[in-house]
Order: sequence, then structure tokens, then C-alpha cells
Amino acid sequence: MDDMNTEIESVLQNPQLVRLSRSDKSVRLFYRFYAQTIVGSKWLCVVVKYTDIDAFIITAYLTDKPKAGEELWLIK
Repeated sequence: MDDMNTEIESVLQNPQLVRLSRSDKSVRLFYRFYAQTIVGSKWLCVVVKYTDIDAFIITAYLTDKPKAGEELWLIK
């Protein structure tokens, strides 16, 4: 993920999909699909936790498909 800092920023600024975490209502999962990554076609997921006064990235990872959860944002 070290080489994907630009993509992580892009996902946060312009996500294709945002879902609410099923296990923590203060966490959002931001997704964008990339046809070419070092491991093939994948979704990049950036997990963000929100508090009353701040928000911060918990983790980011590549995945075959978005996790289940309430859809908050979708670009069709």
C-alpha cells in the first residue's frame, strides 16, 4: 500500500462507493475500483473512523468486492 498514497487520497476525495461499517456505526468504508493494480483488478478500500471532533484513516486495503453494509454513496 506504500505505493498507493495518491490513490488513497483520490478514493477519499472522489469515492465511487461509501458504505457504513456493519460493526461500528462511526466507521465509513470508501471504495474506488482500479482495473490495474500490482495484484490485478481490485477495489481500493479506505476505512475512516469519525469522532465528534475528528476523523482518521484506520487502514486501507485492496479487495475483490466491497463489504456488505448500508450504502451511503454510490456513483452509477
